[in-house]
Amino acid sequence: MTMWIIIMWTTLIVTAIALIYLSTRICRFGCIKCVTKEIETRKALIGGGIAIALFILIGLVLNFINAIVCTVYFALIWIVCELFFGFVQNIRKKSFNHYYAGVTAIILSVIALSAGWYFNHHVWQTNYSLTTEKDVGQLKIAMFADSHTGTTFSAEGFAKHMAKIQEQNPDIVVVVGDFVDDDTSREDMVATSRILGDLKTKYGVYFVFGNHDKGYYGAAHRGFSGQDLIDELEKNKVKVLLDDGILINKKFYLIGRRDFSVEREQRGRRLSMQEWTQKLDKNKYTIVLDHQPTDYKNQADAEVDLVLSGHTHGGQLFPFNQVGKWIGANDLIYGHEKRNKTDFIVTSGLSDWAIKFKTGTKSEFVMLYIRQQNVKN
Repeated sequence: MTMWIIIMWTTLIVTAIALIYLSTRICRFGCIKCVTKEIETRKALIGGGIAIALFILIGLVLNFINAIVCTVYFALIWIVCELFFGFVQNIRKKSFNHYYAGVTAIILSVIALSAGWYFNHHVWQTNYSLTTEKDVGQLKIAMFADSHTGTTFSAEGFAKHMAKIQEQNPDIVVVVGDFVDDDTSREDMVATSRILGDLKTKYGVYFVFGNHDKGYYGAAHRGFSGQDLIDELEKNKVKVLLDDGILINKKFYLIGRRDFSVEREQRGRRLSMQEWTQKLDKNKYTIVLDHQPTDYKNQADAEVDLVLSGHTHGGQLFPFNQVGKWIGANDLIYGHEKRNKTDFIVTSGLSDWAIKFKTGTKSEFVMLYIRQQNVKN
């Protein structure tokens, strides 16, 4: 909780600084200079008024969080443009007749945020191929996390993404948390649970909870509880794993862990990896579904074969992609990493929760192709 308070206050302070900076830059445009007649008080009022008006407008159209994102992006890009044109001006030893730094900053900001919008609202397929000495044969896993249904897309959009997954003819589908969000409607929850259950696979569809699935604001806020979600998923033959595991086809284990928020936010407990693995046949391939990538040392020490996570949204925004790792909140932000005998994969997610832009990554679902080393294609 302390970490989130620090992040919140840091974000507010940075946003305030960004607004002040932008208000001083806006005043440099020729049209503003004409209106203010170079009177400092007028420049401050008009520049600040325009910056705040744009902030409020973005907040009303999107939301408060996205207004912060856009404001900070504009400020960062503007600073880079100011430095660049300042450098060029020093070389040419002559001032520019027009405020090219400001014009360039606006153009680049619009391009960057438009690209971020596109990367967030379109979904790609990302493939990983892994090999093992264990007797697993060949296994095709479809994985996604962080759909946050109802934020970027509703049930209709979710159905289109599931159709793309179905086209890959996976042996098994795993949903690694944050399937729904605090703003997901009951109607969308019911519909997407049904769509998930309609997937045709050899071994079924499996689900583990993320930190958003149970809801932070209670059942009354969105019209359903965490238990309602479980009931709806199970009604549609989706297997919910709550610190639970299963041996599939006598070939591989699938372990679904309770989300780390049970320990960090709810002061509860989940089984450790050591408690899990002491019961298992270590000659069989072991896959762990763990929404937050926060327990890599214990998972590597336990010598599980594969750990699948989401939660990070791939770092979401450049240049802040690696902040979660720097502050020790996550062990990996995105992609594939191997520690000892364990493969770790973190997906950037199918969607988003509140921020509507992905400037440091893109939305995706993952296809995993696991092959026993002595098995030919």
